[in-house]
Amino acid sequence: MNSTADHFQLDLNGISLSLYSAGPEEGRPVWLLHGFPECWYSWRNQIDSLVAAGYRVFVPEMRGYGLSSAPVDVSAYDVLTLCGDVRAAMDHFGHRQVALIGHDWGAMVAWYLALLEPERVTALVTMSVPFAGRPRRPATEIMREASGDRFNYILYFQQPGRAERELDADIDRTLRLLMYYQERNLLLQNKPADGTLFEDDMQPGPLPDWCSEDDLAVYRQTFAEHGFRGALNWYRNFERNWQVTEPLQGRKIMQPTMFLIGDHDPVGELEAYTLKKMPEWVPDLERHELAPCGHWIQNEQAGRVNTLLLDFLARRFAS
Repeated sequence: MNSTADHFQLDLNGISLSLYSAGPEEGRPVWLLHGFPECWYSWRNQIDSLVAAGYRVFVPEMRGYGLSSAPVDVSAYDVLTLCGDVRAAMDHFGHRQVALIGHDWGAMVAWYLALLEPERVTALVTMSVPFAGRPRRPATEIMREASGDRFNYILYFQQPGRAERELDADIDRTLRLLMYYQERNLLLQNKPADGTLFEDDMQPGPLPDWCSEDDLAVYRQTFAEHGFRGALNWYRNFERNWQVTEPLQGRKIMQPTMFLIGDHDPVGELEAYTLKKMPEWVPDLERHELAPCGHWIQNEQAGRVNTLLLDFLARRFAS
């Protein structure tokens, strides 16, 4: 990333939100929302391309990450509160029409923000995490039934304190294993439900060519102060999210939408049913599966992602 980004620290929605921005002041606003366990810098390969195309890019460090506030209360991380952070930041900059792009948990926030702000969010791009309407019951209930006595990483994350002790013990190793582990799929492990995320013999190995040691250092710094508590609290709101989104039951995504997923992304297997149903809930949808590609799509396939983004925005986010 060669652009010089401006940094803002905004007091809004009861927290301090860290946000980076780059591009011409007159450029149309494009918002980039990161997921777990990432940071604003996970969009490093998109920022310059968007700026070169004339867009003004806004990239928050989401609540619980980096220089943004990380409240202790689990209920401070429900999806409508997370959407409220971004809405308030958009208000701060006076944005009435934006393109919204999200990956992983950032995609989930983007889906719901598009439902809440159909006039402001005029073009939507989501990556890895699909959408098929508000579920009929909390997702954790479905996971418990499906998992039985086998390990499920989301259920493992539910108990405050337990996952933090494991993930915070060695932040460097945790990031390498979560983001760059090549030998095993950490999201689909066949072991007893009372297990931990990592095994003692797990070794991350060398970083892939799309993530340097300097890149990893930025991620590491993101979790240096707060650890993973805030990020894990996002996972502890599935039931609350289901409750607070009841007014959105049955509502569809009507904006022009592009969805990207890697052909080896484990989320594709976990969310196979949602992927199948998505066209019913997102009528104006175009979908691309990138190969060969895992979960970290915007970095693994940066060139292809940038080409698709710029083409989509030129067609569907015209002035």
